[in-house]
Amino acid sequence: MTFTKPVLVRATDGEVLSASGVTLLADVPQTGGQLTSHRSTFRPGKEGAPPHQHHEASELFFVLAGRLRVLLDDELILLDQGDFLVVPPSTTHAFEAAGSTPTEVLFVLTHAKPRFGYYRLLEQAYQGTTDWSEVAATSDLYDNHYAESPTWTHR
Repeated sequence: MTFTKPVLVRATDGEVLSASGVTLLADVPQTGGQLTSHRSTFRPGKEGAPPHQHHEASELFFVLAGRLRVLLDDELILLDQGDFLVVPPSTTHAFEAAGSTPTEVLFVLTHAKPRFGYYRLLEQAYQGTTDWSEVAATSDLYDNHYAESPTWTHR
């Protein structure tokens, strides 16, 4: 894959997955294998993702609005608007909205596999048209490996 042309996604052009609150921005095929990116909006108290790891990808979080609770291995931290975090590969992490207002986060994964199919599959699971076991079965395909975390369970 060659990355020779800029990728521009206008605010009104991202594919919106309304049940999951995800807006798809750019994926690996459009960026020549460089990155995949999406924006998510979480209602107060809504879990964004359960504990998981990416074996190949690093994941960047930039909080655009609100507050985000994040698990990093066995530590819980809070990110506020404007905070930036990069989670390296093989680090167990999870996240959810914290506080009483919606939380909006820009995510970028580098050295990533194409992920838009994963978000579309999640959308189907949220809508009840796909079983969650089908999501779990895609761990290697999308480099999204679910993990156990007593810290997250007992938060």
